Amino acid sequence: MKTYLVTGGAGFIGSNFIHYMLEKYGKEIRIINVDALTYAGNLENLKDIEHLDNYTFVKADITDKEAINKIFTENDIDKVVHFAAESHVDRSIRNPEVFVKTNVLGTAVMLNCAKAAWELEDGSFKEGKKFLHVSTDEVYGSLSEPGTYFYETTPYDPHSPYSASKASSDMLVKSYMDTYKFPANITNCSNNYGPYQFPEKLIPLIINNALSGKKLPVYGDGKNVRDWLYVMDHAKAIDMVIEKGKLFETYNVGGHNEKENIEIVEIILETLQEMLSDDDPRKALVTKDLITFVEDRKGHDRRYAIAPDKIKADLGWEPETMFKDGIRLTIQWFFENEEWMKNVTSGDYQKYYNEMYQ
Repeated sequence: MKTYLVTGGAGFIGSNFIHYMLEKYGKEIRIINVDALTYAGNLENLKDIEHLDNYTFVKADITDKEAINKIFTENDIDKVVHFAAESHVDRSIRNPEVFVKTNVLGTAVMLNCAKAAWELEDGSFKEGKKFLHVSTDEVYGSLSEPGTYFYETTPYDPHSPYSASKASSDMLVKSYMDTYKFPANITNCSNNYGPYQFPEKLIPLIINNALSGKKLPVYGDGKNVRDWLYVMDHAKAIDMVIEKGKLFETYNVGGHNEKENIEIVEIILETLQEMLSDDDPRKALVTKDLITFVEDRKGHDRRYAIAPDKIKADLGWEPETMFKDGIRLTIQWFFENEEWMKNVTSGDYQKYYNEMYQ
């Protein structure tokens, strides 16, 4: 039985990845989920699997070397999937130190603890071990020319404290691969969307506000372009890199779903109108009149577009979920999980941890 240590597994992408892996492999694997449960970490995301004997939750901060070392000492960890990170650009602009601590120092602690546990006397590493560092396309900066894309060879050019901290963590991982031949891969993904996403991010924010008749804030002229990746497609890509990715390689994971932010907002409004029944009072609230253009974000990158050519050629992965389908799946999930959204937006999601684990 392989043991996976998943950091940040109570967050959006991490919890979806854990669901994907347990559904695919069942009892063949064991997962240890380490999460500090900051504002975006929510154990309600995983309450349907917490009873499983091959799933364990540990509340710990990845910057806590003693706590992380303890996990490696007490368990024979085969794979580390490192999601844990501060990830919201706006928060990084207001408080960059937090991002440096978690994303850079936290990654260094994870690397050192894994290296100490896996390294043999001759400096090589135990067979079958791998550290997968999950990163972002934002490290590459902004694309100005239409038809251009980010590739694994694109020079890093981060523009926000968030992307700079992720670029720094990527460089740390790369340095361990180069210096120690540490068994690792890096993945850089485009914007994820889907179930369990914290509503500070664009898509759940627009869904939640629209259903409540609240204003829909759109930065600048709304024409900033992002490439959107359905979160379960991302989970599948990560699994494939763990299983088949060549050591020391970086793989870009993109969705082939480039859209302007204003287009995303309009698609959500149109889809909500289609999916809401005529007798649902919320339907009357969902209107383009809610769209409100606000002052642009500082240093706002104009366009991201990631080319997943390498991961397709090397591993056979490609995105399966078109945006028109993924957004319906996402909206349907929010319809079916209104209590989750209520708890998250009120802050009550932290009560779940206190009730279940204190």
